[in-house]
Amino acid sequence: MASRDAGSGAQIVYLSHGGGPMPVLGEPGHLALANFMRTLSARLKRPEAVLVVSAHWEENVATLTGAEQPPMLYDYFGFPPQAYRIDYPAPGDAKFAGRIAQLLANNHIPSQIDAQRGFDHGLFIPLKLIYPEADIPCFQLSLLRGLQAEAHLSLGKALRALARENMLVIGSGSSFHNFEAFFQRTPSTELRNNAFQDWLIETCTGIQSADERERRLQNWQEAPEARFCHPREEHLLPLHVCAAMADRPGEVIFDDLVGGLRNIALLW
Repeated sequence: MASRDAGSGAQIVYLSHGGGPMPVLGEPGHLALANFMRTLSARLKRPEAVLVVSAHWEENVATLTGAEQPPMLYDYFGFPPQAYRIDYPAPGDAKFAGRIAQLLANNHIPSQIDAQRGFDHGLFIPLKLIYPEADIPCFQLSLLRGLQAEAHLSLGKALRALARENMLVIGSGSSFHNFEAFFQRTPSTELRNNAFQDWLIETCTGIQSADERERRLQNWQEAPEARFCHPREEHLLPLHVCAAMADRPGEVIFDDLVGGLRNIALLW
C-alpha cells in the first residue's frame, strides 16, 4: 500500500472511552480521563485519517464503515437529554475503508463495508475531546463475533502495512470493564484490578520478545484476575489489534481512575 506521507508513520493508541457519554458530560469520576483526551492531540502528529476499532461493534466478518457523512449511534441509555444531542460531524473515508478491505483480503481475512452505519460512542466520545473540530476523516473497524484473541491479533498483523501511513489508529475500549464491580465494590476490588493492570503494562511495554508478547495476549485469560476485570472481553480486544499492528513495546500515557477504578492507555 502506498504511503500517504513517507516522512511519518501511523500512530496507535489504546484507551478507555469511559462510561457512555460521561467524559463529555463532565461526570466527576471521568475528569482525569477527559483531561487526558483533551491534551492527547498535543503529543500526536495531526493525522490525515482516524481508524477506530470500537468495543461496541461486532460482526461475523471484519466490517468497515463506508458512509461519507456517518450519523450518530447513541448506543447507550438512561442518560440526560444532552447525551443524545452530542454531535461529531466528521466525514467518513470510504476510499480509505476500501483500501483497508483490500489489505485484509490480501491477508486472507474476509471483510465487508457497511455504507449506512454511523459512529458509535466508542468513536465520537473520545474524538469529541481529542479533535473537537471534527475535521479529520474517520471510520470504524468492527470486532469479530466470537471474540477470539487470536483472530484480533491477526487483524492487527494485517494492518501492519499501514505503518507508514499518516493516520491514527485508536483501540477504543477499557482496560477494566467489570460493570458489576463499579457498583458493588469490595475491599479486594482495587487489588484485583491492579494485578491485571500491572500485568497488562508489563506485557505491552516490557522487554520480552515479540513472540512472548503475542503469546501472553493470546492467552490473556491466564493473567492475574483477567476474568474479574473482563467478564466479557470486547473492551480488551481492541488492544490486541493495536499491539499486533504496532509489533513493538508501547508506552503508558494514562494510568489513573475512571469511574473510581484504575484504567490505562497505551501509545505506540
